[in-house]
Amino acid sequence: MAQQQYSEKDPTIELFIKAGHDGENVGNCPFCQRLFMVLWLKGVKFTVTTVDMRKKPEELKDLAPGTNPPFLLYNGVLKTDFIKIEEFLETTLAPPNYPHLSPLNKESFDVGADIFAKFSAFIKKSPNNSLQERALLREFKRLDDYLNTPLPQEIDHNSTENITVSTRKFLDGNSLTLADCNLLPKLHVIKVAAKKYCDFDIPTQFTGVWRYLNNAYAREEFSQTCPANIEIEKAYESVVRQRK
Repeated sequence: MAQQQYSEKDPTIELFIKAGHDGENVGNCPFCQRLFMVLWLKGVKFTVTTVDMRKKPEELKDLAPGTNPPFLLYNGVLKTDFIKIEEFLETTLAPPNYPHLSPLNKESFDVGADIFAKFSAFIKKSPNNSLQERALLREFKRLDDYLNTPLPQEIDHNSTENITVSTRKFLDGNSLTLADCNLLPKLHVIKVAAKKYCDFDIPTQFTGVWRYLNNAYAREEFSQTCPANIEIEKAYESVVRQRK
C-alpha cells in the first residue's frame, strides 16, 4: 500500500523531445516545448532526453517504433500524440498534489489558433508576401485585442472603478495555463524566424502582445525550455531555399 501511494505521488516520467542540429541540445519543436512546459508547471519530477532524428538510437526505435518526438514514458508506459499526452497529464497530475492548468476561458485557447498557419504562409512567400503579412498582422491584432480586454474575472462589479484595459500577465490571467503552453512556443518561433528571414518585427503598437511576451520570457518554465535561436533559424533554412 505504501508503494502504491509513492507511485501515485511521485510517478516516473521521461519526456523525449527533438534534439537540435548538434544532436544534443533542445531542437526546434513547439510541440516538444509545449509538453516540457506542462511538466515543469505541474511541479513534478521528470527527465528529458533529446532524440537526434538523423540517427535515432536503437533502444528508442524499440521503445517507440515509427514515433517522432515528443513522446512520454509514464511509469514505464509509452504515451504518444502530444494532445493526448497533455490531456493525460492534466487529468492524472491533478490537485491536491499538482495544479490544474486548464484555462477558465475557452477563448484563451481559441485566440491564437490561426497565427502559426498565417506565419507559415508569410515566410514561404517572402519577399513578395504583402497579402500574407496583412493576414499575419490581423491575427496579431486579434491576439492583442484579447490580451488588452479585461477577462470576466478581472471585473469587480461591486467596484466603482471601471477597468477598460487588462493588465494580466498571460492569456487567461496571471498564471500560465495550457493555452500559454500551446501559444508561446509558436510565438517564439515566429519572433525569431520572421526577423531572420523576413526582417519582420512584431509591431510595438501591439502592447498587449509585448506585455505578454515580456512576462513569459521572465518565467523560466518558458525561457529555459526555448530552443536557441540558431535552432529555429536552421529549421527554416529549407523553407527559405525553396522560396527562391
